[in-house]
Amino acid sequence: MKHFKPNLISTALIASGLATFSTATLAQDAAAQNADNNVEVIEVSGIRGSLQRAQALKMDSSSIVEALSAEDIGKLPDTSIAESLSRLPGLAGERRNGRTSGISVRGFNENYVGTSLNGRELLGMGDNRGVEFDLYPTEIISNILVYKTPEAGMTTQNIGGSVDLQTVKPLYAEKTFTINGTYEQNGEEAANPDLDDNGHRLSVNYIDQFADEKVGIALTFATMESPRQEQQFRGWGYPEAEAGKGVGGVDVPAGTSILGGHDSFARSAMMERDSVAAIIQWAPTDRLNMQFDALYIDFVEEDARRGVEEGGPIWGGVVDYGITEVENGLATRAYQDGFYSVIRNDVREQEADLKTFGLNVEYLLNDDWTVTADVSTGKVNKTITEVESYSGTGRAGTEGRPITARAWEMTSTGVMFSDHPSIAPIDLTDQSLIRLAGPQSWGPTLIEENGDQIYFSDQQDGFVNRPDFEEELTTFRLSTKGFVDWGFVNGIEVGAIYSDRTKSKINEGAYLTSPEYPDDAQIPDVLGVVPLDFIGINGILAYDALGLYNSGYYSELDAKLVQADRLGDTYEVNEELTTLYTKLDIETEFNDIFIRGNLGLQIVHADQSSTGFSTVTNSQGFVDATPVSGGTDYTDVLPTLNLSAEVAEGQFVRLGLSKVLTRPRMDDMRPNSQVTFSFNDAQVLATDPDNTPWGASSGNPELKPYEANQIDLAYENYFADTGYVALSFFFKDLKNWHRSNAVAADFNEFYVPEIHKSSDETGNLPPNLFVGERSAPQDGYEGFVRGWEVQTSLPAELIHDSLQGFGLFASATFIDGNADPAPGTTETRIPGLSEENYSLTVYYENAGFEVRVAGTKRSDYLSETRGVSLALSEATNQGGTFVDAQIGYDFSESGIDYLDGLRVTLQGQNLTDEDDLQSAGTDSRQVTLYQAYGRNYLVSFNYSF
Repeated sequence: MKHFKPNLISTALIASGLATFSTATLAQDAAAQNADNNVEVIEVSGIRGSLQRAQALKMDSSSIVEALSAEDIGKLPDTSIAESLSRLPGLAGERRNGRTSGISVRGFNENYVGTSLNGRELLGMGDNRGVEFDLYPTEIISNILVYKTPEAGMTTQNIGGSVDLQTVKPLYAEKTFTINGTYEQNGEEAANPDLDDNGHRLSVNYIDQFADEKVGIALTFATMESPRQEQQFRGWGYPEAEAGKGVGGVDVPAGTSILGGHDSFARSAMMERDSVAAIIQWAPTDRLNMQFDALYIDFVEEDARRGVEEGGPIWGGVVDYGITEVENGLATRAYQDGFYSVIRNDVREQEADLKTFGLNVEYLLNDDWTVTADVSTGKVNKTITEVESYSGTGRAGTEGRPITARAWEMTSTGVMFSDHPSIAPIDLTDQSLIRLAGPQSWGPTLIEENGDQIYFSDQQDGFVNRPDFEEELTTFRLSTKGFVDWGFVNGIEVGAIYSDRTKSKINEGAYLTSPEYPDDAQIPDVLGVVPLDFIGINGILAYDALGLYNSGYYSELDAKLVQADRLGDTYEVNEELTTLYTKLDIETEFNDIFIRGNLGLQIVHADQSSTGFSTVTNSQGFVDATPVSGGTDYTDVLPTLNLSAEVAEGQFVRLGLSKVLTRPRMDDMRPNSQVTFSFNDAQVLATDPDNTPWGASSGNPELKPYEANQIDLAYENYFADTGYVALSFFFKDLKNWHRSNAVAADFNEFYVPEIHKSSDETGNLPPNLFVGERSAPQDGYEGFVRGWEVQTSLPAELIHDSLQGFGLFASATFIDGNADPAPGTTETRIPGLSEENYSLTVYYENAGFEVRVAGTKRSDYLSETRGVSLALSEATNQGGTFVDAQIGYDFSESGIDYLDGLRVTLQGQNLTDEDDLQSAGTDSRQVTLYQAYGRNYLVSFNYSF
């Protein structure tokens, strides 16, 4: 059997960089190769060491991968895993509520990307399969590998790729006791008086070996409080304006769009996260190695969003308006009156915890064969409690209430309000004017069988959403691998994997009514004023809505009695996967070119089932719910091929061929169906078929996975220990894509005159229209995604000796692609796909000083946002440019003995104060969401004993 030696660069990097972070076998192999080649090994830390280790991981892989390595134990260069990943070639980060949380890989967001921890699939804390990377502490991570081409032994093969988070192996790591501390300060003061604008992080890492180096322990404890501030404008949408509404000779052509209303907030939030990780490794003999991993994360986020909600033309009920400017089909200036402003004091509390445990036992049968058994289990619980509390100039229906009148103009960030040309403004911060009661008749009207009304539409003084999620995943794996001498095949791995996954959602909610009903009340315990000057409004009164709710101030009407989308979105999905796989390791020589790689096959049998409810509103206005269930089973065959040819010293050409799949979204697999009716006067009386009160939706428990055939080709040239250039091309042929099919439907059979009508204020009028949309996810669509990636890591001393210590890492990705649209729609985009992504990191490291400036830029992409009942809906994010910087000093270089091991860092995030924009469709002027977060600053220390 012939074995080929790696080149000297690879050998030196593996020996110096990976012995601390990787497996015993790799470390021993590297040491042997070092002895054979007489390569001097110099251990390097800091930025240069991180780049060396990452480069070694990338070089050593036979697949096409990207790699990150911590600078030191417990120290990735960013405050979250998501921020670090977002700078890798082909990857892009997505900010959510001010944090980089989601990650797209080659144009696919995290719902199409598999995530594992030490090779085991990792549960997320979100609504779906995707992992929210900002919730996982950087302190537990030593390496991250992003697999752009899969291997047969991986359980997380996905269309976008796979991210493997790797913790330290304590038997082969350096002994350490490390403390990390950070103070965090927002550049913007907290707009909400009950939340702070500063926070902190603290972590402790401990690694040691015992029992004659046969037992290794790694422990990590991390706690953090991280604040965020936000200014938010959210447009409801852009319906078609009425003809003849031009003022001052302004022509309003047919098809002119106009803002239909808005709700705008000043938001303050505080995320608290406590994490505990433990790794115990035991190697009692040279043949047996056991490792136990445990991770616990407790996450709480308090979120106050205080602002105002105001209807506009078309969708604002009785709003009168005049248009004073039109540009290219959009009303850009107008004035309006006739809407009673709703002051919103919304407070959200998210609580989640994750527990995951894993045991891996590896036994060496002989010098060539190893048997491995692995078992893991994980569980996530998440609850969101969002309290909406309404106030204004008086309860709906009260005579003599002041009506809001405003002029406005559209800007690049939404709308800017000013005074109406002929009506005096009202002061929403006047405590003598503002009353605690619902200014709009947003509630349902309920009727008992004897005809008595038991709930009136003007009783809604608030609302509480309480969705509860629970997810569990248990996996068993048994495999064997060994060396063989079958020509160009020198190794084989065979295994079987069984996983059982269950996810459930209970979608609870309630209408809230003040004890003063049918009167209103003065607001108790006003906290202060929240400014809204970013949209031209001086501010609104702030009070503690969550405190009122928790004290029992409000009475409740259970929303599932009257809302079909409560039990209609309550479900449990179960998924059992049985996987058999074989992987052959390839090593050969052709025309003096060394070639290695792997050829594999997975056979995956899926058995999926789900339970839920079918819901419809009955003649009394209550929801009738019928239990339903569904499911299917199927088998997929997934071949993979990865080849890496070293065409010259340090130069590789890599090829990947594979068939990959992504499991259906968990919420799409529910069997539920629901018919809904919106008790909103603007929709009840609408004449626009796209804005009727009727709707219906369902899941699809028989969905098959997203599927693609893909080819990857890459050239990599490693010319220095931290220097390389690479060019990659990929093409993904989408063979089974999912779309939500929405078709027009007649809802006459569900019409109940006593229930489906406008509020008392407008005369109990029936709906103008009895049509709406029925939607359901369907598979069978096709498409493609293709792209180019170019990247380089360049130590500047290669250019000139005077640049010693300087360097850069840069990448650019260019992607295009689409999938067939659903019938009657034009949406062809892939969620998370930006056509252009750029990343640049420039650093300087010398004599203990470390300076780093990093920037990323991405073009617009299809995203998601939370809408009614906290449900997710599609939106377009306009992308942006984000710049971070940090400067630090490592006192190990200072010569001061008692400061040896101390590193101090100052970091600035979002230095260009970049905002987030979402728009309706592809017209970026039709802003549906604008979010500005301000800059963020952190000062940190890292001390290793």
